[in-house]
Amino acid sequence: MRLTTKFVAIASAGALALGMTACGAGDTESQSGKTRIGVSVYDMSSFITAGKEGMDQYAKDNDIELVWNSANLDVSTQANQVDQMINQGVSAIIVVPVQADSLGPQVASAKAKGIPLVPVNAALNSKDIAANVQPDDVKAGEQEMQMMADKLGGKGNIVVLQGPLGQSGELDRTKGIQNVLAKYPDIKVLAMDTANWKRDEAVNKTKNWISGFGPQITGVVAENDDMGLGALQALKEAGRTGVPIVGIDGIEDGLNAVKSGEFIGTSLQNGTVELSAGLAVANALAKKEKVNTNPVYIMPAITQANVDVAIEHVVTKRAEFLAGLSELTKKNLETGDIAYEGIPGQKQP
Repeated sequence: MRLTTKFVAIASAGALALGMTACGAGDTESQSGKTRIGVSVYDMSSFITAGKEGMDQYAKDNDIELVWNSANLDVSTQANQVDQMINQGVSAIIVVPVQADSLGPQVASAKAKGIPLVPVNAALNSKDIAANVQPDDVKAGEQEMQMMADKLGGKGNIVVLQGPLGQSGELDRTKGIQNVLAKYPDIKVLAMDTANWKRDEAVNKTKNWISGFGPQITGVVAENDDMGLGALQALKEAGRTGVPIVGIDGIEDGLNAVKSGEFIGTSLQNGTVELSAGLAVANALAKKEKVNTNPVYIMPAITQANVDVAIEHVVTKRAEFLAGLSELTKKNLETGDIAYEGIPGQKQP
């Protein structure tokens, strides 16, 4: 997670290269004899980078070989990646899709060949998927908008930074935001547009809004932390301080912004925990084991009151957290609460 924009790009290229190397022509099974599971993610964002660490740890602990691919936010690239993995006969496929309405032929092909295909973190509109491991993004959108409404006292002017339009996370988080806004007629949305989960795009988008609306902007609601951090940078460069910002995901920089007071809060979607759970489900299906095929990740609210524990799990005690991740994942699948990690405010079933 602790990545600059440049490092994210390098990580993306490296992950894609790794995926292509592992997907060499004719390489239809793991030479090590491990269960071979293909992965195609929308992009190597900070969230996905953290998720890869969790999946790598779970794979190491459970004799799984991962075939990693990044689609770089391109639907056709992702379709080609999934086609390639199907043709190679991997044991299961995990997809973090670019768009909800995509990969129809690939889902059908995987099902026909008996390869479980599992969307994780972002949904696919298909009845033929083998399992579905998703966050409750509507609830997350409601949670962040309620934080902002409380901070503004139910009155103010906000701008909203959305994820990639048409992706399930964007659709559901936007729905959650609008659900809460309906209760607060005195909160006006000055502008709402996508910055594609990206910090640099959010900087430019927010700068444009600052030019257009100036001091009218009294709050920024970002559908992920990276975009919230981009807005924070733009506001600082414009000499605006004290504008409340709220995000979602709980990446390292976002948690630090909560601790410093630059964010009023975030919702912890720990990619390490969520994507590990997705891999556990896909692995169980590949082995024809009984498993909950529709677990839901409920994000805990993070404020200054509990941010220190989240920082330990994501940053300062990360090695220790990763060491216990496989056991945590197993227990969470048994209880049904795949988001549990002992954050103050969470209650284990």
